[in-house]
Order: sequence, then C-alpha cells, then structure tokens
Amino acid sequence: MTIRLITNSPEETQGIGLLLGRLCQSGDVILLDGDLGTGKTCFVQGLAQGLEVDSTVTSPTFVLIAEYSGRLSLYHMDLYRLADGLVKFDLGLDEYFYGDGVTVVEWPKYGGEDIPAECIWLHFEHKEFDQRTIECSYVGDKFFNTFGRFRVAISDGPQDLLIDLD
Repeated sequence: MTIRLITNSPEETQGIGLLLGRLCQSGDVILLDGDLGTGKTCFVQGLAQGLEVDSTVTSPTFVLIAEYSGRLSLYHMDLYRLADGLVKFDLGLDEYFYGDGVTVVEWPKYGGEDIPAECIWLHFEHKEFDQRTIECSYVGDKFFNTFGRFRVAISDGPQDLLIDLD
C-alpha cells in the first residue's frame, strides 16, 4: 500500500505531519528519507504538533537524538552525522525503537542494522520552489493500523495533495 502526495508549501508539509501525528500509536517507527532540504524536519514539526508536543522542534543534527514530551513521547533522530561510517559503537537506538513513544528517523540508511525492518516509510523529493512529493508506505503488520488510518484520513482530505493512492 503506497500513498503519493504533493505539498506546495512548508505549511502543507507540516499539515501532513500533523495528520499522521494525531493518528500515531505508542511504538510507531517512522523513517524519513530524502535529500537535504526536502522537508523532513518540517514534516516532523507537524508530527510533533499532532502528538501535542509544546516544545519547538528543530533538526537534532548535532545531538543525533532529541526527545520531546507530548500525548506520546517523540524521539527525533537525525543520523546524517553517521554518514562517514566512523561511529562504530552501540548507540542504544533499539531502546527508542521498541519503547513507548513515537520514533522518527531522518537519514535511516546511516543507522545500519539498528534500524527496524518494520516501519512507516516516507520518501521526500524536491520538485519545484516549495513543492515536494512525499511517497508513504509501510513494512510489517505492526504498522498496518496507523498507516491504514493515515490512508483514510488522506483520502478524506484535500484532493490537491493526493497524487496516487494504491
């Protein structure tokens, strides 16, 4: 099951995150893939709003993991700094992935074997000035409920955002 969306502003990208954040359940893992500047952190800011996080969400590039309290805890990881492959020690990521909050990972390809196989996956791509495409899918039975509710909410929402719904 795949959803393809288009957003035309940072606010629309945040809106997609807000919608998913309202639907998230404890233990959800969301992986965000895409080049620099494609809207990943903007999406997480909306997700945090949906999780009722009161703090300002920024990219945790220099700390790797930022934790926020809300309706559910939000664990926001940015693994871009691991791109050089020099970090070989155990980061304890599994404590977040299998914890009681929602874990969001930017640049999951740098997490290696620590990244769970089952997840909600979003791929961001820059198209024009503020326009982005977001391809959403999931892997594993664990995320069927959250993704299914997200799919229904998207199909009931503004049709100008929806490109394709498989």
